[in-house]
Amino acid sequence: MADLLDIIARRRSIRRMKDRPIPPDVIERLFEAARLAPSWANSQCWDFIAVTDPEKRARLARAGGPKAAMQAAPLVVVACARPQASGHRNELDYFMLDMGIAIEHLVLEATALGLGTCWVGWFDEDVVKETLDIPADVRVVALVPVGYPDEDPPARARRSLAEILSWNGWQHKSP
Repeated sequence: MADLLDIIARRRSIRRMKDRPIPPDVIERLFEAARLAPSWANSQCWDFIAVTDPEKRARLARAGGPKAAMQAAPLVVVACARPQASGHRNELDYFMLDMGIAIEHLVLEATALGLGTCWVGWFDEDVVKETLDIPADVRVVALVPVGYPDEDPPARARRSLAEILSWNGWQHKSP
């Protein structure tokens, strides 16, 4: 069994994917990982759409994001939120945090299973909603193309632990 930290370190944004279908039981594991995520007061404000239809994936690609990945991926996950089901406090909408946790669970499970993903946050939400008949009160938070990687990009630079970690109080210097 892979170590979680190794899976996290291995995760990359994959934009080139092989023309190979993902078995339904593997797809269901991704959503099971998302389903198990914690959320504000256990609100579970998420709904997901698994888009495998090539015509619908092409329409989603026109909504924005990395077009090649959206069209080539055998699966595009459409991550939806019901904001009214989650919390709002101190000017923060917790549905976004809830969705981030659930999507990251899905992305890490995909990585553990040898799949590549690319978390897409830039798209025309109206086009996505129209394509998939998503109700007006539901927000589309992210699109995630998923497939078998056809590239192996290098790790991107990350700030060191010493730069981001303080003990018992703020000790960071301004950037």
